[in-house]
Order: sequence, then structure tokens, then C-alpha cells
Amino acid sequence: RTQQTSSNMKTPSMSIVLLNPLLTVTHALASSSSNSHLSHRHHANLHQRSSNLKASFHRHHVNHHSECGRHHHHHHHHHQSSNTQLNLQLSGVLELIPRGGAVESAARVGLGSKLAALTSTPNGSFNLALGVLAATTAGLKVYGRSIGEGGSDVNGAKKNPKVKSLQIRFLAVFWLLRMADWLQGPYFYQVYASKQFGAAAGSAMTWVSRLFLTGFASTALFGPLVGRLCDSYGRKAGTLAFTLLYSLGAYSTKSNLLGVLLAGRVLGGIGTSLLFSAPEAWLVGEAGREGVESSLGETFGLAYAGDSIVAILAGQIAGLAASQRGPTGPFEVSVGFLIFGGLLSSLMWKENVASKSGGDDGKSNPTIRDAVKVVKDDPKIMLVGAMQALFESAMYIFVLNWPPVVSKAVGSYFAKFAKDSSTVVGTPYGTVFSCFMACCLLGSTLFGQLTSSRRVDKDGKSTSVSTENFAVGMLGLAALAMGTATMAISTTTPKIVSVLTSLPVISTILSPIKPLASGLASTP
Repeated sequence: RTQQTSSNMKTPSMSIVLLNPLLTVTHALASSSSNSHLSHRHHANLHQRSSNLKASFHRHHVNHHSECGRHHHHHHHHHQSSNTQLNLQLSGVLELIPRGGAVESAARVGLGSKLAALTSTPNGSFNLALGVLAATTAGLKVYGRSIGEGGSDVNGAKKNPKVKSLQIRFLAVFWLLRMADWLQGPYFYQVYASKQFGAAAGSAMTWVSRLFLTGFASTALFGPLVGRLCDSYGRKAGTLAFTLLYSLGAYSTKSNLLGVLLAGRVLGGIGTSLLFSAPEAWLVGEAGREGVESSLGETFGLAYAGDSIVAILAGQIAGLAASQRGPTGPFEVSVGFLIFGGLLSSLMWKENVASKSGGDDGKSNPTIRDAVKVVKDDPKIMLVGAMQALFESAMYIFVLNWPPVVSKAVGSYFAKFAKDSSTVVGTPYGTVFSCFMACCLLGSTLFGQLTSSRRVDKDGKSTSVSTENFAVGMLGLAALAMGTATMAISTTTPKIVSVLTSLPVISTILSPIKPLASGLASTP
């Protein structure tokens, strides 16, 4: 009996031990009320559990009181003091439990304040935009896979070891070289606009435009010759030549001499011709040599799907490099990727050249005249080439003009958030560039899903969009985007545009950009 009494005497302390975790959890919920979403139902359940625990504690002491009569007075006093202490603890804790509505309201206010702080800076705003674009693209890809679109055609079959080896060797080098190329995009305008050319007359835009033109003129002039040299002397050699010429062009941005900058652009233009011919020609030649030509479609698909992700990462890396080294920083980092890519190609690639295909006239290689004849014989080639050339013409106008225009827009819009009116609002060109590249990835994802042959209705009829119709829609969207941007930055709007924008429907569509456009001056 003494042992049983002693055991019963330990029970109050054991009950408190069991109650302590509940008190601890309740206190933690109360202290983190700004992040909690505890509802009234949870509150009621917790209160009921606490009451049940109190009742159980009370019943135990009543039983203990009847069993141990000779200790009645002592246990009655202990029961009252313990019960009073427990009531005080529970009432104090329950007062700390937040109500569901208050917590949700506080959470909304906290989220709103964080979002407002994020969108009050250029970095925060464009990073938010990049996140939304990335999430949208990922969601579309997951949705496409869930309904059986955009999947692999191999049906889970084991990949040919030769194909796997070839893809590893090609993609590793290709993505490194593309990273080096993309790194020079975000700060192309800034690196040349920051130069001082002494007595040379003209605005920054004038000289940047001339340097821009020099690079593409070099590509057009030397492109056909470079392609033939790669076919004759080797595609691996052409790839290594690209890394050398592009590195010299990147290093030229460190100079303030106009002649050096022009020479650098010429070398960069030749390098561009090599980049878009030598690596891909090597892949085609190597696939033919190993007898895996059927894998070329898959390999090129992987190459350019990964290229979009590489471009997004390049924008972020370029922004980081520019913040540490100025506008030439991304060009310096680009050289590192070029060296690494050249080293891998020299170690992993075997040389291959174009096969000799002699014709009736005894010539071993086709000429430019032969190429022109092929285009004349098939008008579709000319139509596709013309459409691509016109689209890229508009795109390069955009590429040359977006940095100064976006800089003005950012300075105008975010100036109101600056603490000091004299503060210069910086433009995160790298993140803006990443947003552009994320849009490219989103567009290619939409194209793949909307034109997929797997899109069929319940009757088995195809619901996919034809490539021609998709191209028309794409060009229409691009024209609308370019026209909207032009109207937003121009102070001298043509009369026909003024009439169109006065229409209620178009005015409603353009209304979101009017506050932004009002702060922009005209741009060449």
C-alpha cells in the first residue's frame, strides 16, 4: 500500500510532464502567429484537449482521495493548489493562441509588404518576372508530359551507347561555346557606349551602331569562305579557331582605341561564322562516320533546348561579372568558357572533314553558284530564308536599342522609390537579358505543345496547330510587341497611329503602359 501510494503521488508530476509538450507547442504557435494559419476549429480542438486533460487530472485526485483517507487533508490541499496552478497555466497559454482570421490577415499584410518591397527595385522586379516566366514554362512542360505530349519517342528503350557517347562529347563543348557567346550579349551596348574616342564625332549610339554593323558585315563577307575552309581542313580545327578569334575579340573590349575595337569586331564576326557552322558540321560528320545519323534530330533538339537554359544562366552570370568588373566583366568571363570549351574539343573530338563528292563536271566541292541554283529550283527555300531574314532584321534592331530604352524606362519608373532624388537607378541588364531568354524558352515550349502530332480529340482527329499558322501568329505577336514598344518611347507618333490609339478598344489595351511611357523621351 505504501508503494501504491508512492506511485500515485508521482502521478501529478507525470501529468504535468505529459502536458508540457502541449504547452510548448501552443507557445510556439503563439510566438509564430505571423506565419501560422491556425483556424478556429484547431483552436476549439486544442481547448477541448486541454479541458479533457484537466478533467482526467481531477478524476485521478478524487480517486486518490477516497483510497487514502488518512491523507485526505494533505491531498485535498495538494489537489487544490495543483489544480489552481494548472488553470493559471492553461488560461495564460490559451490567451496566446491567435485567432484564424487575424493570422490570415497578418499573413496577407506581410506578403503584400514583401511584394511591395521586392517590386520597388529593378533587381527585385526583374527577378520576380524571371521567376514567374520560369514557373510558367515549367508548368507547361509538366502539363505536356502529363497528357502525353512532348515525350520521347524511344518508349523507354535503352539508348545506343554510340549515340550517348556522341551526345556527351558534342553537348559538353557546344553548351560551353554557346555560354561564351551569350555572355557577351547583355552588356554589348554598355561596353562600347562607355568608350571615349577622342576627336571622333558622333553620339554613343552612332558608334555602337557602327561597331555592331562591323561585326555582322564581317560575318556576311567571310562566312562562305569560312564554311569551305572548315569542310576542307576540319571541323574540329574550325571550332578551335573560333575559340581563338572570339577570345581576341572579347579582349579587345579592354581597349579605348577605336581601331582595336573595330578589329575586335571583325574577329568576332568571323568567329560567329565558325560558331554556327563548325561544331554542328562536326556533329553531322561524326554521326555519319559512326552510323548513327538517325539520332541527329534528338541531339539537335537537346542542344537547343539546353541552349535556352544556358542563355538564361548567362544573363545572371553576366550581371554578377559586371557588378564586380564593370561592363567588360562578362567579356572576361566569356574568355574562360572559350578556353575550357576549346580544351574539351581538343581532347574529346576526332577531326573530320567533308567527304569528296565529285560531279560530272569534275568539281569536288559545290560552289556558291550551285547553291543559288538549288534555291531557284525550290521557291520554298527562298520563302523560308526571306521570312527568317526579315524577322532577324527586326530582332537585331531591337537588340541594338533595348539597353538604352530599358535604362530610361527603369530610371523613370523606379526613381520614385529612391530615398534620395540624386540616386542613380541602375539597370540589371543581365537579369533583363535572362527574362528575354526565358521568354524564348516559353515560346519554344508553346510551339512544341501546340504543334505536337499527339494532340488529338476523342475521335482521333488531330487538334494540333500547323507550323504555318503558328508562324503567322508568332509574326503578328512580334509586330504588335514591337509596335507597342515603339509608340511607348516615341514622342512623334504618325497620324495613323494616333487615330488607331484613340479607338476605345486599343486605348484600353495600351492603358497599362501609358504611365511608363509618359516618363520616356524619344529614342533614335
